[in-house]
Amino acid sequence: MRFAKVVFWIAGIWGVLVITPLFFMLDTVGRQTPPPVTHIDFYFGFAIVTLMWQVAFFVIALDPARYRALMIPPALAKLGYAAMLAVLHINGLVNGGMLLFASTDTLLAFLFLVAFVATRPRNQRSGLVRE
Repeated sequence: MRFAKVVFWIAGIWGVLVITPLFFMLDTVGRQTPPPVTHIDFYFGFAIVTLMWQVAFFVIALDPARYRALMIPPALAKLGYAAMLAVLHINGLVNGGMLLFASTDTLLAFLFLVAFVATRPRNQRSGLVRE
C-alpha cells in the first residue's frame, strides 16, 4: 500500500511540474516545434485535462486500495502516449528528445501496474476467496 501511495504522489508532483508550464508557453511551443499552435482550444484542452489527471493521482495516493481500479486507465494512457511518440519518432515526425518523455511515461505506467498488483486485497494474495 505504501508503494502505491509513493508512486502516485511522485507521479502527481512530476505531472504538475511538467504540465503547468504549458499554460505559459504557447508561443515558445510554436517557435520550438513549428508550426505555431493554431488550435488553441485543443492545446489548452490537453493541458487542463492532463493537469486534472495529476489531481486524480493525488486522490489515488490518498487511498490506493479504494481507488485501485483507477490505476489502470492512467497506465494505459501513459503506455499509449509512449507508443505514439515511438511511432512518430520512427516516422521522423518528432525529434529524439521527445523519447525522454516516452521513457518517463513508460516507467510510470510500469510503476502504476506494479502498484495495482501490490494493492490487491490480502485475501486475493493468499488465494482465498471472499464469501
